[in-house]
Amino acid sequence: MQPPHLRQPPGHITLPAPIWFRVEAMPDNGTYPFMRHPWGEFVYSYSGVTELRTGGQVLLAPPHMAFWIPAGADQVGYNRKATVHVSIYIDQSLCAGMPRVPVSLRVTPLLRAMLDRLEPASFDDTPQHARLLRVMVDEMERCPVTQSFLPDSDEPALKRLLAALHDNPSDRRSTAILARSFGLSERTLLRLCKRDLGMSLTEWRNRQRAVRAIAMLQEDVSVETIALDLGYATASAFIAMFKGIMGESPARFVGR
Repeated sequence: MQPPHLRQPPGHITLPAPIWFRVEAMPDNGTYPFMRHPWGEFVYSYSGVTELRTGGQVLLAPPHMAFWIPAGADQVGYNRKATVHVSIYIDQSLCAGMPRVPVSLRVTPLLRAMLDRLEPASFDDTPQHARLLRVMVDEMERCPVTQSFLPDSDEPALKRLLAALHDNPSDRRSTAILARSFGLSERTLLRLCKRDLGMSLTEWRNRQRAVRAIAMLQEDVSVETIALDLGYATASAFIAMFKGIMGESPARFVGR
């Protein structure tokens, strides 16, 4: 396995401005070490899927989503494939309208348009730029909270089952067969998924496949190949699943 690419966090004790940002390109297998900021942080991926480990949970942010990390929260960032993302650091005095715990956020179309303006830019300490960043913080407060796009579980059997599906997203075994394979009754598995994941196992599997598909789409893998690799009999079945999870077709998603 390729060794991780370690990127050090910013070394500022105080922010250069009340709202400050930087755009980062991370290679495959990139990681940020353990850190804790005295300010809030909003992280959005332009490409690739960014993972965040914080407070005993794992949050995933494909490109239509973002992380919010409040001041003082422990965090470790990771990406399996190359990503380009922006981190927006926000003084704690401006974070009153943001969640008090780390969460995933569904980015609104307006905020996405403003974020796209930052991608080729570097921080510019001008009144115009400051106003744009302040409006962005206002719009962040309107983003729906999704808790975690792909939640995990601490229950040993369910944790092993999810890890197996993560390693093999093309696994087409039914919920009943999976339950028996990991020493659970189907009823117990359904109950654990509702309690720990907040969704059905089918929903979790579709989300996991969508995350895997995003990485492949960004490597220019064809929809037909992705469908086969993820265990779908037809490309149309895969497209229907992807659109149901991401809100748009694979072609539209990768083309925007």
